Amino acid sequence: MERTEKAVITVIGKDMVGILAKVSGICAEKGVNVLEVTQSILQDMFVMVMLVDITHATTEVAGLADEFDQLGQENNLKIHVMHEDIFNSMHRI
Repeated sequence: MERTEKAVITVIGKDMVGILAKVSGICAEKGVNVLEVTQSILQDMFVMVMLVDITHATTEVAGLADEFDQLGQENNLKIHVMHEDIFNSMHRI
């Protein structure tokens, strides 16, 4: 059975129309499947966490991070991508 590779994408920035569409659009272009999404508006700040399947992605996590860095710079957002293994290691008590 094939091991599923996952990553966590976090997005923080001033709320505006289309953030979810832009982030999920890059995921679709790169063969990344969105598994779960949670988002909130805290005052005027948009906060989103996505769990994604990168098993069949057409780029490595570093390449995906570069794409999201560019999107973040263009839209004044902070977007971070982290492989699930690293995320779990950082958050283990």
